[in-house]
Order: sequence, then structure tokens, then C-alpha cells
Amino acid sequence: MKEKLLERLLRYVSFDTQSDPRGAEEGGTFPSTAKQLLLLNHLLEEMLRIGLTEVEIDEYGYVTGTIPATGPCAAETPVIGFISHVDTSPEMNGANVRPQVIENYDGGDIALRGAGLILSPKDFPELAALAGHTLITTDGTSLLGADDKAGIAEILTAAEYLMTHPEVPHGRIRIGFTPDEEIGRGVDFFDVERFGADFAYTMDGSAAGELEYENFNAAAARVAIRGRGIHPGYAKGKMVNALQVACELNGLLPAWERPEHTEGYEGFFHPVSISGDVDAAVMEYIIRDHARGRFEEKKSVLMSAAAFLNARYGEGCVTVALTDQYHNMRERVEEHPEVIEMAVRAIELAGMTPVVKPIRGGTDGARLSYMGLPCPNLFTGGANFHGRYEYCSLDTMELAVRTIVNLARLWCGAGER
Repeated sequence: MKEKLLERLLRYVSFDTQSDPRGAEEGGTFPSTAKQLLLLNHLLEEMLRIGLTEVEIDEYGYVTGTIPATGPCAAETPVIGFISHVDTSPEMNGANVRPQVIENYDGGDIALRGAGLILSPKDFPELAALAGHTLITTDGTSLLGADDKAGIAEILTAAEYLMTHPEVPHGRIRIGFTPDEEIGRGVDFFDVERFGADFAYTMDGSAAGELEYENFNAAAARVAIRGRGIHPGYAKGKMVNALQVACELNGLLPAWERPEHTEGYEGFFHPVSISGDVDAAVMEYIIRDHARGRFEEKKSVLMSAAAFLNARYGEGCVTVALTDQYHNMRERVEEHPEVIEMAVRAIELAGMTPVVKPIRGGTDGARLSYMGLPCPNLFTGGANFHGRYEYCSLDTMELAVRTIVNLARLWCGAGER
């Protein structure tokens, strides 16, 4: 199984599938980048080769298919789904990914060739627990793409196992692959009714045993600043430097509520880009918090900062466009406790202790839960997503496959056999 997982992961990360928020906004296209469709169509062909039924790609690029039920589980068993996204983060280069495969990792430093960088347990202590594992890392010049191509590899490896082992009892299982998750648009056009699952799981987490059904409430903010360019030698009382206003706005936000100072249930303001000159500047923020009340307060803080600067520099100097992206799935998932109970048991049967924790991010499952498809998140074995220090454990990927197969059996009522 490990060989198939490794081959799949290495093949999938060779596809450049970065999503692009600018493509989504300016062109109104979905997916936001055409290159995502190359992998989506590749997965379509692979699902057909494996023997899945009802395999299709729709006008938006969503790829879905079915693992038919076996034995007596066809009629009475709930339909479950497994979902992963194909796109990688626009925050880091996703082209020409050149993975390093470290067999029997010794628990020490890993040189990222060609970049003079070190992946070290001194900086990432969780690496120490992976001694003896096979690790797949970047070479330091790109992200890896385990988020979420590890999840794709696990789902299709589990699907192939179930298709070639009809003696394993399970109900009807639906598979789905989505684009544009990384820019918060992954299920904009996802047809939940057509997908036809009662419950689903996204494979989009990290360390072994993780089970997540709480996530951030999330918003994106685009801050446009209109300055007034004047020759700097004659600027007194006249110039409004848009770049300086941008710095002032960021300084008005609480410094202790930045990603680098928060953990657990603590939310944050995060500037992800700034561009411009004296005349005009644009800043992009993401705002996150688990508690709905604190989430709304954070949005108000940003708007108040903008109002303060407009009072100082003139109305219209700062404009803010706020867009809610997704909300905490907990209130929807907890209405169906069996979804969590099954996942806990499936993880235990794979030999792990479940680690139930909040997601410090979001998944397609957060929005799907509000669209009527309760959808918690399971681990994949990847870590340090969205950057050059990303890596993935092949051993943990194998445990994820076992967890998927266990879930298939458990929903059929056959998990203890």
C-alpha cells in the first residue's frame, strides 16, 4: 500500500494546481485557474481505471464517483462521502515541485537541497515523533502540495482497495474532488443533492489521529487606500501617502492578535498582501475566530480603524470590502453525533488515539456542513502547509487509508468483524 500511496502523491504534486484569488475576482472564472482542470481530469481517468461508477466531471470542474455497496449493506446503510481539494495555496510557488523522499528518517535535520535551508526538529518539534517514518519533503524552492494531494492519494488508494476487495462489507460511498478550496471558493457550485451523501469527511488534516469538527469563522477583507501624491520636497500639509496610511491601519489592529502570537481557539488578523505606491495602495487581510461573537468584533475593529483614518485624512481615503468565507461547522456537525462517533472508532481501529482539536483554518467541509452535508475533517499526514517547509509522512498516510476503510465498514455495521 505504501508504494501506491507514494507513487500517487509524487504524481499528483507534479501538477501545478495553484488557485488564484485574482482570477476568481477579475475574470469571474471557476476554477480560478485552468491548470487545476489538468489534475481533475487526470483523477477522472484514474477513477474510471479503478472501476468506480457514476464517474463524472461537471461544468465547474467537480469530479465525483461512486464505490458501489457490497453485500447486505446496499439498502439500509447511510451513504458516506470522502472529499479532498486539488488546488494548492497561492501563498507559495507550486510549480516544478521536486520532492525529496527520506526513508527511515533518523529524527535529525533534513537539508532542503538547492536552497540552503534546513527542516529541523529544533524549529518543528513534531518531527521528532516521526523518527523511523518515510518522509516526503520539498526541496526548499516550492511548497509540496500534500495539502491536499495527500488526501487525494489516500482516498483513491482506499477506493482501489475496496474495489479489489469486494469481501469487505460497506455501503454506497461517494468520492469528490474540488478546486479552489485554498481561496475559500471550493464548494461555491458544489451540488450537495446530486452528490447524494448523507454524511461526508474531508481528508484535509495533519497529524495522525486528528479529528476536527470545529473551525474558524472566516472573512476576507480588501482594503483600498486612496492617497495624494505630491513632490516630496513640497509635500507638507498636502501629501497623503497611501503606503503610510496602510502602515497606520495595520498598527491600529491589536498586535497580540496576529497568527504568530495565537493558538488553540484564539483568532487573528492576518495581512496577506500589500501593493501600491504613494497615490494608491491595496491590502488584503484574512480575519479568523472560532467564536461567532469575537469574529464579528474583529470585523468591527477593522471597520473602526478605517473610519478613524477617514476622519484623519478625509472621507473615502480608506474603503473596506468585507466578505464572509465560511463559518464554524461545529453547530451543524454536533446535530449528528454519530458522524463523530464513527470517526473516533475508525481511528482507534487503525491503532491510534483520536486527537480531537479545532481547525486553525477551514475546509470545504465547513461550508458543506452549512449546505446540509455534515462533514468533519480527518488527518492526512502532512504538515507545515503553504510553505517551503511542508512535508508529509508516508506512514501516517497509510494510517489514513486504514481509517477510511474502517469508516466504510463501520457505517455498514461491520467494523468489529
